[in-house]
Amino acid sequence: MTKLENPWKQNPWFESVAVAQERARKRLPQPVYGALVAGSERGQSVADNQAAFAELGWAPHVVGQHAKREIATTVFGHDLALPVIISPTGVQAVHPDGEVAVARAAAARGTIMGLSNFASKSVEEVTATGATTFFQMYWTGDRDTMVQRMTRAHAAGVQGLIATLDWSFSIGRDWGSPEIPEKVDLRTMVRMAPKVATKGRWMWQFGKQFRATGRLPDLTAPNLAPPGGDAPTFFGAYYEWMTTPPPTWDDVAWMRETWDQISGTPFVLKGVCRIDDALRAVDAGVDGISVSNHGGNNLDGTPAAIRVLKPIADRVGDQVDVVMDGGVRRGSDVVKALALGARAVLIGRAYLWGLAANGQAGVENVLDVLSSGIDSALRGLALPSVSELRPEHLIVPDGFHVEVGAPDRARP
Repeated sequence: MTKLENPWKQNPWFESVAVAQERARKRLPQPVYGALVAGSERGQSVADNQAAFAELGWAPHVVGQHAKREIATTVFGHDLALPVIISPTGVQAVHPDGEVAVARAAAARGTIMGLSNFASKSVEEVTATGATTFFQMYWTGDRDTMVQRMTRAHAAGVQGLIATLDWSFSIGRDWGSPEIPEKVDLRTMVRMAPKVATKGRWMWQFGKQFRATGRLPDLTAPNLAPPGGDAPTFFGAYYEWMTTPPPTWDDVAWMRETWDQISGTPFVLKGVCRIDDALRAVDAGVDGISVSNHGGNNLDGTPAAIRVLKPIADRVGDQVDVVMDGGVRRGSDVVKALALGARAVLIGRAYLWGLAANGQAGVENVLDVLSSGIDSALRGLALPSVSELRPEHLIVPDGFHVEVGAPDRARP
């Protein structure tokens, strides 16, 4: 007898990042979903990251499209199947497999996995997936501690380092910050039960992990554990970060030189919004920069990353690989960023929503949605490859580009 399928059963595949976000919202407890949405203060920068892309238009051709389009590229010395990189984000406990599921998806789709200092899975677990992994570090702890963490990452097989230094600890979200427990214990579970009790499928996923391993996620940062010691809690790691004196440009040069001695693989500085900072980064010897405002989680009022991209790429794009991070939700956004000088883009919230919606397959789904959108935009523009993209392929309104920071190399 043929088994009848429920015709109203939700298709696990989704056609856009917006659908992935909506499924994540429905599946996740409100505090967990709120942590993904994030943003700082009034949310001006996180909103502008997306809105700015909508200001850029196209002038498509009616004839002359190419039957085949090439979306592969090379970034930081690595051949990628598409110009989209997984941005490092902390504590991906929206799914039991967390960063391991994301890394498997990155490997399956031929791109780079960015792994956070504050990840919920160890660097060894992530590199074991076979994904090309770049390890991200904040300026946190003393230099000996940072050397230990770099050495561990290199020993695990990472193939690049991302330094994220653009954090101002902005607080006070107008819509309220979600509660994030320091650890998952009985008291925490009882207190938060009303917020998770209605999320049966999400609870079942973690219950399945508990039945298999005998433990729940402990919300620690295993990549910050001292040799032979226990991993700090997320808030313990956050405290170390907040109490470490901010770095100087000499510290950036030291970090780059130290990583070069340990690994010899690319060093990328993330969070650049100014031309003068980009020039100083080049002077410090970086291999790449990520134009980013920390996804709108930094100093609110910082311009959208896509607005400051071209002025920076015009100045240093011939010396280092320039990538962009912030607000990418569709393949056409990727194409717009590449036309303005980026070698690739990084995505954060987009893949986290895919992870929450459907685990590894959900992250692969997001990457496939972006791939399809890139291909569609190239076809409309009658271009054979992402390497052919130029600013003239866009309709750019007056005043769109924001040039921040005169190139004054004399600044301290």
